[in-house]
Amino acid sequence: MNVERITEKLNILADAAKYDVSCASSGSKRQNKDKGLGNASNGICHTYTEDGRCVSLLKILFTNVCIYDCAYCVSRKNNDIKRAAFTVQEVVDLTISFYRRNYIEGLFLSSGIFKDADYTMERLVQVAKKLRLEHNFNGYIHLKSIPGASDELMREAGLYADRLSINLEMPTEAGLKLLAPEKNRQDMITPMNFLKDEIILRTEEKKLFKKAPMFAPAGQSTQVIIGATPETDQQILQMSDQFYKGFKLKRVYYSGYVPVLSDSRLPALNTAVPMVRENRLYQADWLMRFYHFKVNEIVNHDNPLLDLDIDPKLSWAIRNLHEFPVDINKADLRMILRVPGIGVQSAQKIVAARAFRKLNWDQLKRLGIAINRARYFITCNSPQYERRDLTGTAIKQYILAESQSKYIKNSTVQLNLF
Repeated sequence: MNVERITEKLNILADAAKYDVSCASSGSKRQNKDKGLGNASNGICHTYTEDGRCVSLLKILFTNVCIYDCAYCVSRKNNDIKRAAFTVQEVVDLTISFYRRNYIEGLFLSSGIFKDADYTMERLVQVAKKLRLEHNFNGYIHLKSIPGASDELMREAGLYADRLSINLEMPTEAGLKLLAPEKNRQDMITPMNFLKDEIILRTEEKKLFKKAPMFAPAGQSTQVIIGATPETDQQILQMSDQFYKGFKLKRVYYSGYVPVLSDSRLPALNTAVPMVRENRLYQADWLMRFYHFKVNEIVNHDNPLLDLDIDPKLSWAIRNLHEFPVDINKADLRMILRVPGIGVQSAQKIVAARAFRKLNWDQLKRLGIAINRARYFITCNSPQYERRDLTGTAIKQYILAESQSKYIKNSTVQLNLF
């Protein structure tokens, strides 16, 4: 092995992979067996497992050579950058070598598309297959599926990878046509639909036959770039809701557009990365998945953009003050979950604890709620913080004064993106 050449490839292809954010390893339960290497249930990008532990993944592209000329992509074919490509064996050797040195606990492998979709996807599958069968590697493997790849290759990928993901790239088909006119949205949706059906089939098969092989046990996910095209947050969240329901996705990842290329269709090179907006979209996504909010409750025709100053739950509460105050000792779980400053675990603890006694502020604080937010929206067995004469604007100002956002310095630029 030519160490210098491999190091050069690694520097190029690891750097090119940094723009892909969809690499969380949560959801996989692959256990070590037959004295193999790694354990996906334990989880060189840092990501988090389902139970909250931080793990490291080798995150690289197989190649940054690409036949497409997407305006937003640093690897677009007309961009004058240094190109490189690994061989299948090189990726396998790097993964095993890094694992043995305790640098990583898994692999995140994506790629530019060279020649065609099947040719590229076949090589990604070969990497996962070699790791599993030849090296008995039981660590986490996330393969970035190639749009347009055949069903046969997608099926084989699911047998060896823990998670598969296909990037939608832009939130809407119109945005994709604007910035990547050579690409077809249907080429992305078809394999996602195939994976959904195959995951359901294999899950049922596993119930009947204990030794049936696992198939993408961590499910499938996708990623969209935000800030490169002028979609509203309402459009983005409607898209996410549609794909969560229609394709049983584990996650939708939102990647703030990083200006790296000059193009009249894109924001200017000096435009700030929309980090606040990205963060608010993740918070709204969380509300949809774990707090039972509907999209039109978070954003709607009158409020198509998320408030960059405050989180989406607080924004909803301020717009719906007629729903409050909530008596924390009587309200149902659904309504408690809608109170700013109360998370899922705290809400469940409240419901369990109040069966034994009425709760006051000290007890609520011990249960983990954020008193500085929740106190404007609840009552309990104590009148200490009761102030019901405040307007939504006043509540917002009080809370902002107490908790300064770490991203606040970027918000002025954010508002002027388009």
